[in-house]
Parts: sequence; structure tokens; C-alpha cells
Amino acid sequence: MSKKLSALLAGLFVLTASANAAELNAYSIMPEKYASQIFAEFTKDTGIKVNFLRFSTGEALARLTAEKGNPQVDVMLGGPADTYAAGIKEGIFEAYRPANSDAIAPEYRDPNNYWTGIGLIPLCFLTNTKFLEKNKMQAPTKWADLLDPRYKNNLQMADARTSGTATERIYSLVKVMGEDEAFKFQKAMNANVQMYTKSGAGGAMPIATGQCAAGIFYIVDALDIQQQGYPVTITYPEDGTSFGIEATGVIKGGKNNAEAKKFVDWVTSKKFAEFIVANKINYVPTRNDVKTSNPILDLSKIKTISVDVTWKGDKRKEYTQRWINEVIK
Repeated sequence: MSKKLSALLAGLFVLTASANAAELNAYSIMPEKYASQIFAEFTKDTGIKVNFLRFSTGEALARLTAEKGNPQVDVMLGGPADTYAAGIKEGIFEAYRPANSDAIAPEYRDPNNYWTGIGLIPLCFLTNTKFLEKNKMQAPTKWADLLDPRYKNNLQMADARTSGTATERIYSLVKVMGEDEAFKFQKAMNANVQMYTKSGAGGAMPIATGQCAAGIFYIVDALDIQQQGYPVTITYPEDGTSFGIEATGVIKGGKNNAEAKKFVDWVTSKKFAEFIVANKINYVPTRNDVKTSNPILDLSKIKTISVDVTWKGDKRKEYTQRWINEVIK
């Protein structure tokens, strides 16, 4: 073998090894069962290996803020857009406009391209049907229904100190009732709460198994329980509910920046939107060229309240502290 050919083959081997070594480090706020499917599909499509850790919204934001001088990850997957809005103020995210984002409406993208929405998730009620039958009750259809004394010590929902689902609950109630009334309502509802869970989905399985009766969840978590065959009913508040914009964004200063941008391109693409619909990962696609087939995800049939993401981000700390002081103390 000639020296020239040997050198060429050696060079090809180095390039191949380098390509195979491509990897991405991520934090996910999205539930692990969905994030693992999504990252596996991305690796299948691109060959880029993904290492990820799953945290609640508050945990992920706290970590990214603490690590911003030396980022440990390259991208974040999932979590409500107001988390990203809060992170922008901390200098966590790098502005990046994904290549495939023209089919995503401007209201589902940050105007300065620090985050892009990949799915919509309205809040809903999840109730154990056996509890309803035993107590001769109908599933809740209004926020005030959760004040029924038969729910005493039978509600589980997320903790605002750690969960984006919980802060979304506060935003919904403020927009439906007004600020002061919303906190008075939550104080009254607190008398029926058995437990506040660290993650948004934490109370769903206890409801499914009858350890408690009902709670407030993002639809993606409620549908996951229903699709597993548990005896639960999903309803929406007729007086209105807000929705989260499940987002993604590139971490400023991440070590694998090119791979992070490839991931954001992929997760905002039509192919990704079709993947989540086909695999019953129950987010409503933000793209206008992909529709969900599940009727319970038809937002036109729900009284939804659109809440400005920047306002959510601005109010997050204030409302969380007020919830601590006025609701659970």
C-alpha cells in the first residue's frame, strides 16, 4: 500500500471517528418517557448521541442559572416558554432562528429567537371515575367545582416552587378571576389538597390508582394516564384555561453548539411534529402544517385563554412567592 493511500485512509478513519463522536448534552423538562423517545429518534436520524438529564421546571432553571459561567449542557428540551423568558433575563440562552420555523406562528416563537415553541398544552382536570361514581358526582367543569367539600384531602397538584404546571395554574386563575380573587380561591382550594408534588405530572398516578380523587394537569400528562387504561376522566374548565407553550432553546456557551442547533432545527421540523402525533406524545403541534387526530386536543372546542409569555416570565417569581405566603403558609 502506498504512503499516499495509507495517509488518505488514516484521514478517512479520523473523520469517521470524529463524526461518530458527535454528541449533545441536554436538560429536559419534558417527561422522561417522551424525552427519551424524542432523543432516540433524533440520534437515529442524525447519528448524534444525546446525553440528557430530566428536571422539573424550577430545578432546570436554577441549574442553568448557576452554570451559566460554565454551561454543562448545550440545549434544553421542553418546559413552558415562560421558563425560557425568565432564563433570557439571566443570559442563559443563545438567539437562534430554526431553519424550519416559518410554519410556526409568531406567537409561539420568541420575537428575538431565544426559544421556539414545539407544542401546546392546555391545563385540564383529571378525576378518578370510581371516586365520582362512589360519591355520585360529575367530573369538574368549572374551577369552583374543586372547592366541593367532598374533595377534602383528595386533590393533588403541582408545587409552584418547582413546577411550571403549577405556575401555569396560577396564570390561568389570575386571568379568569383577577389577581386577588385568584389567590383567595387557591387558599380556599388548599383545604382540599392532600399533597403538592414536585413535578407537574406527579399527582397523576395517585389519581389513577385511587390514592386521591382529582387534580389540575397539563393535558399531555392527563392523557398519558388515560391511555394506559386507568379509570380517569379528563375535563376542561368552562370558565377558561390557559395553555403552556412547550419550547426548546440553545444554551449560550454550550460546548456542542453546532449539534444543539441541529437539534433545534430537527425538533421544530414537520417531521418531528408528525412523529409526536404518530407516537401519541400528546402535545398540540405548533406547526400549521401538521394537525393532531385526537379530538380532546382540538383547541377550538376549549375556552382557552392566551397569556403573554413575557408577562408570565415577569410574574413568575412574584406569583410563586405570593402563593407561598398566601396559600400554603
